[in-house]
Order: sequence, then structure tokens, then C-alpha cells
Amino acid sequence: MQIFLHDKMVPEHEAVVSVFDHGFLYGDGIYETMRAYDGTVFMLDRHLERLSRSASLIQLDLPHLQMIRGAVCETLQANGLKNAYVRVTISRGKGPAGLDPALCPRPTLVVIAEEFRQYPARLYAEGVRLVIAKTRRNLAQALDPKIKSLNFLNNILAKIEAKERNAYEAIMLNANGFIAEGTVSNIFFVRAGILRTPSVDVGVLDGITRELVISLAQKNGIPVEEGRYLPEDICSASEVFFTNTTSEIMPVAQIEDIRYEIGAVTGALRGHYREYVTKYIAGGA
Repeated sequence: MQIFLHDKMVPEHEAVVSVFDHGFLYGDGIYETMRAYDGTVFMLDRHLERLSRSASLIQLDLPHLQMIRGAVCETLQANGLKNAYVRVTISRGKGPAGLDPALCPRPTLVVIAEEFRQYPARLYAEGVRLVIAKTRRNLAQALDPKIKSLNFLNNILAKIEAKERNAYEAIMLNANGFIAEGTVSNIFFVRAGILRTPSVDVGVLDGITRELVISLAQKNGIPVEEGRYLPEDICSASEVFFTNTTSEIMPVAQIEDIRYEIGAVTGALRGHYREYVTKYIAGGA
């Protein structure tokens, strides 16, 4: 595997980061994950915009976005990949121990691209099981959810809960008990014919797939509501699914002990999403 590190492509065994890198020492950095379809990185501009926003919010000096774009494309080409998982990671960089960002004169840029491993078809056909985690989402006032940061321990603890309970994913509540998001996903549910999803003001990352699904629903006559929802609100839903870059729209068959049908809204939106991807790759989005 070839890795883009700093400003050049290197073999995987040479792609090493200093133990004094502040991304390693303190989780001081940001990232984006993307998916390439047939050689085209889906929604690349939007991902780079969000990367830039994250950098601005932590006062991290980014390499020029065109340089990062080029690094992404070069990494795909160097590994001969068409359908791939792509991750861009930018840390504060190497510097002496200490929290002061000024200790790091140069950020560390890493771009990784791996062959995309398709999710099993049965997950989309049968749906997955979720649990509601005891671990709460970080307070937005403590860590702005608009920052897609390397500080992921909060989500990891919730993921551990899901694994211990044999669930695929965990729903995290915010400090006030409202549904926020999954460990790596945004949550949607259908109730009374309306597609509902937690508002960003409850402390969720405004996922790019989330944005696209809301837009596709509205364009296709599916009413959408963004709001504050308690666990009992999703318990009375007729359909549930979650979204993220790699799994796209994943149907949910069960939350805790409550079962759900994989309904018409979920199916329709999966079809609209795939159609949009096809047009985007063909240059007609």
C-alpha cells in the first residue's frame, strides 16, 4: 500500500509519524472519510469544505485545499483503486510535549486509500440492531460537534457498549437526554409519515450523507422535520435508518427490544441515493 505523508507518496512501511506528533499525544487534529466510486471521490468538494471548517475551528493551518485534493487523487492512483475508502488525517504536527499549538511548526498530513469492502447485502435486506448507549454525547459547549476531530474516545466507549450487547451500532443521547447520533452515523426515523432526524443544535455532526438524504427527501415529496427527540419518540417510529459516508443508508430492524419494518420511505431513499451517486459519477449530479 502507498500512503501520502506530508508532501509525497511513500510505501506503507515508511509511512511513520513521530511519537511527539500532537495528534498521537493529545488527539489534536481533524479528519475526513470519503468513498470513491469508479475512480471518483463522492462529494469531494463538500468534504474538503468541512475539513477546512474543522481546521478553522481549532485554529489549525491547513495545506492548500487543492494540494489535499491532489493528494487524494494521487493516493488512489498509486494504489490502483477505483472503489475505495479514503481517509484524510491532519494533525497539529510534531512538537515538544505541551498543549500550546505554537509548539508545532508544521501540521502532519496523511492520506490513506484502501479497497472498499462492500457491506454484506443481508444487512440492507434484513436491517441491523441498535442499542441506546449509556455513554452520552460530548457537550457541544465543551467540544463543538462541527469539528470532526481525532478526539474519538467518547464514541469508542459507546461502540464498546454496542459490541458488549451484540448490537451493530449505538445511539448516543446528549446531556439532556435527547437523541443525538450514532457512534459513526446520523439517525433518521419515520413517524406519522414524516421523516425525522435530530437537529444539529442537539449536538450532532452535520453529516454530508445526512444533508444529502434530507435534500433528496424534500425533492421527492417526503416531508422532513429536524427536531429534538427523546428515546420514546423513536420507539414509536414505523421505520428507522442511519446514514454515513461508507454505508450510505443502512436500515434498522431493531432498537433495544423494539422491532421495525424496512419500509417504503427507507427503500425509496436508498433508490434516490443510488441514483444520485450514479449521476454524480457520470458528471450529471
